[in-house]
Amino acid sequence: MSLSQRCGLAILVVIALFSWVGPFATQREFATVYPDYVRAPPALAPHPSDAEARAALNRVAGRIRARAEDVVIADRAARARLIGATAIDTRALVYFARSDAFGPAHAEPTLGDGRELVVTAPLKSLWLPLGADANGRDLLARLMLAGRVSLLVGALGSAVALVIGVSYGMISGYAGGKLDLAMMRAVDALYALPFIFFVILLTAFFGRHFALIFIAIGAVEWLDMARLARGQTLSLKSREFVLAARALGVSGPTILTRHIAPNLAGIVLAYVAVLAPRVILVESFLSFLGLGVREPLTSLGALVADGASHIEDAPWLLAAPAILLTSLLYAFVFLGDVSRRT
Repeated sequence: MSLSQRCGLAILVVIALFSWVGPFATQREFATVYPDYVRAPPALAPHPSDAEARAALNRVAGRIRARAEDVVIADRAARARLIGATAIDTRALVYFARSDAFGPAHAEPTLGDGRELVVTAPLKSLWLPLGADANGRDLLARLMLAGRVSLLVGALGSAVALVIGVSYGMISGYAGGKLDLAMMRAVDALYALPFIFFVILLTAFFGRHFALIFIAIGAVEWLDMARLARGQTLSLKSREFVLAARALGVSGPTILTRHIAPNLAGIVLAYVAVLAPRVILVESFLSFLGLGVREPLTSLGALVADGASHIEDAPWLLAAPAILLTSLLYAFVFLGDVSRRT
């Protein structure tokens, strides 16, 4: 294997580990919403920052119907003097613990008539190395989920195309004659169907469901596989071992499964390595159009679409999923080169 081929395999392994092992190692929740960190930028330091803590403190003070003065942020704690128009109910300090920025707050004895209160609250530590999306969800956790969904779609979508396409192509090529002609004309007719229109119809009749992605992709991507399997079967059925099997009275299904299918394995596997990135790209395109997986699930295409809508104010929302999607596609392309050369 060449250096580029090794890099392709290494990239695929790293992405698989990131997507499948990463969530167990980091214990990150992809659906948890952090309202205080909507579109938070990537950072290696824990959130909240001093600026985020001050902004969160003002929001909490507003809910308590007070204003915050003399705010001091130090040693991962916030201290402020809350001033209200009327006496401040200390029970309202529970809003500090309900926020994403603070832990339970401690109030010093009230001053005067209770309209002033000195409050100290520890800062929580939330790590968002890739930032948060437009809903305040951890982008790293969402990216791990998207990687799993895209890899699963690539594997199962390719498997659907493999099973349907190889079976259809072998039967057509081995049968020959009018049956072969009719089956291939059916393939040509399916080629003429507009793919996006077909997906929209499925969505309209059955709703947006994860399984529909495999049905929609498999309904189109197996056509090339069927043509490939048919061409190879036409060549193999005139070989000596197939003619000998027919002379011995071996049935057609047995010849297809024991003699023709094994000889298709090499070229079929090579094509699967090329088909997998196509399936992933199709799914990403559908998710980009809003026809893919439903919330709270996501895929790389859905993340790219979300990032594209916020490219001006939050470009990191587009950069991370775009880099992962590009790396995944290139890894499969390199592996496809390996299969074609071996």
